[in-house]
Amino acid sequence: MSFEQHVLRKARRIGARIVLPEVWDRRVVDAGILALERGLAGSVTFLGTEQERERVRREKGPLPGGVQVLDQLSDPGRSRLAERYFQLRRHKGIGMEEVAEAVKNPVVYGALLVKTGMADGMVAGAATTSGEVIKTALTVIGMRQNYRYLSTCAIVLGLNEKYGNRGELVLADPGMNPDPTPEQLAEIALASADTSQHVLGERPRVAMLSFSTRGSARHDKVDRVLQALRLVRERRPDLEVDGELQMDAALDPEVARLKCPDSPVAGRANVLVYPELNAANIDVKSIELFGGGQMLGPIMQGLSGAMNDLSRGCKTEDIVNVIAITALQHAMLQQEPA
Repeated sequence: MSFEQHVLRKARRIGARIVLPEVWDRRVVDAGILALERGLAGSVTFLGTEQERERVRREKGPLPGGVQVLDQLSDPGRSRLAERYFQLRRHKGIGMEEVAEAVKNPVVYGALLVKTGMADGMVAGAATTSGEVIKTALTVIGMRQNYRYLSTCAIVLGLNEKYGNRGELVLADPGMNPDPTPEQLAEIALASADTSQHVLGERPRVAMLSFSTRGSARHDKVDRVLQALRLVRERRPDLEVDGELQMDAALDPEVARLKCPDSPVAGRANVLVYPELNAANIDVKSIELFGGGQMLGPIMQGLSGAMNDLSRGCKTEDIVNVIAITALQHAMLQQEPA
């Protein structure tokens, strides 16, 4: 099932309440309005001052129903959200003056709306550093049940239909963990499998990548991948996962038949877990520049609420698609036991 058929169609049924805190960025405003007009969000809340609200009205005219620009500095719910932030950070010795300063930040305020159930998901990062978005995600949203590590994935569309799900792949982790431990690699694999299954609607086939295929090389870095593989299988014995696999063995059926014909994943993987950040990030950028694929993300994984980062070089259409993905993440989290 293609991205259009599954992700966008399902997002239209969910009707998620989405927060976009970067109203000063015109790409974000355009994307929010487009997402609402296409039915990919049930409502869109921009965060901004009264001056920014007036600028949007001047540029866009009357805003469609379901779109609002909320001034977090005068929002009647501000004190409640400030109190929630204090409760989240009191163990760090935070004072009320620091709380008051923190909730002036629209990214923090938007995350608090998600945390308190006043919104279903947030997308930020078009005009905010990934460091700030990630820090806010960890301090406000927090990790989901049974997960200790935040990770990211990139969803790639439009590749050669021979690979993945007719040219669609989940690549992890291109944005968070520079030198992951076996435990972190295992969680990256599990979270990425969830993204494939619950967001893209595809049964995950997970390849734990390496420079070695099934013992063709020996090295501590290969051992780390094998340790992660064992942890994944312990936690999800039902999951189709294999390693260690080189990229060609993971994706190309002919190479897979030569190198590891008994593998349940080789030659048909749709989730690629890289052994470290250098390889993942370089490969994602290379695919985007030279492979002709459309890259969505970084999609954040492992959080207890739906919140996503954006590349600061993103296009309006990229933001629209990430809004749809955020809606599906919200739906996935709602299905988890409390």
